[in-house]
Amino acid sequence: MNRNRFLLAAAAIAACAVLPAGSALAQDFPSRPIRFIVPFAPGSGTDTSARYFGRKLTELTGQPVVVDNKPGANGFIAVQAVLAAPADGYTVFVGSNSTLAVNVALFRKLPYNPQADFAPLSMMMRAPVVVVVPPQSPFKTLPDLIAAAKARPGKLNHGGGSAGYQLMNESLNERAGLDIVNVPFKGASDALAAVASGTVDLAFADITASTELVKAGKIRALAVASSRRAAALPDVPHMGEAGLPGYGAYVWVGAMVPAKTPKAETDKLATLLGQIERLPETKAFYEKLGAETMNGGAEEMRKFQAEEIELWKRIAVKAKVQQE
Repeated sequence: MNRNRFLLAAAAIAACAVLPAGSALAQDFPSRPIRFIVPFAPGSGTDTSARYFGRKLTELTGQPVVVDNKPGANGFIAVQAVLAAPADGYTVFVGSNSTLAVNVALFRKLPYNPQADFAPLSMMMRAPVVVVVPPQSPFKTLPDLIAAAKARPGKLNHGGGSAGYQLMNESLNERAGLDIVNVPFKGASDALAAVASGTVDLAFADITASTELVKAGKIRALAVASSRRAAALPDVPHMGEAGLPGYGAYVWVGAMVPAKTPKAETDKLATLLGQIERLPETKAFYEKLGAETMNGGAEEMRKFQAEEIELWKRIAVKAKVQQE
């Protein structure tokens, strides 16, 4: 009997010894703090998502999640920080439509490949954008703004908080026959600050980042770029009501890790973030901000990202945007 027990114990030890290292490590993952790198400043919709999912991930795992904001350079600074970090699952890129899709349409040669360099984890949210102007602006409605832009081509300026917002402005120019000049900013919060101070004439802004500013009277919302009014701003007309039926523009946020991250850690993160995404609390959190959760795991996100890249390429070509 003793000999049999000895043989069984020896076999168990041998089986553990031949397990792949990644499998053993993944069982304990995560065992230390995780870093969420965000390509925009605090206050953006991407930052809001990172902080919400970070809190929930801490609740699930017991490990702290640090949100590291690295704005500027069209998201390149943040992307390079993620790709330079060890590909071990402890560095997550929380990106948006601009860094993960739109940049492909705006630059001849990116310093990264948003598809090949990253492995998708989970989609987080999608939100319509709002056309906003300074509180003292003479433009009370979107038709007021469009009429002024047509009367003074090249004189009005748009605060672009990212590549995505730049293309939204170009799409408006193409659709309405305007020449509103884009002025780039490091992030959405900087662009909104410029609108509030009257430095720029208008901006497209993520509804999750602009709603409280609108309610506080620090900026004025002219239209929501969707086919229906937003619950967060019920008094603001949608684009059809404002004279541009069929025009829609959204921002979205998703999480990725470097493509070289081991599959076990990637899958574990994807599972955890998917659990957070499906929480009723998460749905309620985004609905309060005027956004919606985007149900879908890694494969759905990969397909969605590819579709978005092609969409923004078409918009850039149609608007005759010169690639940088």
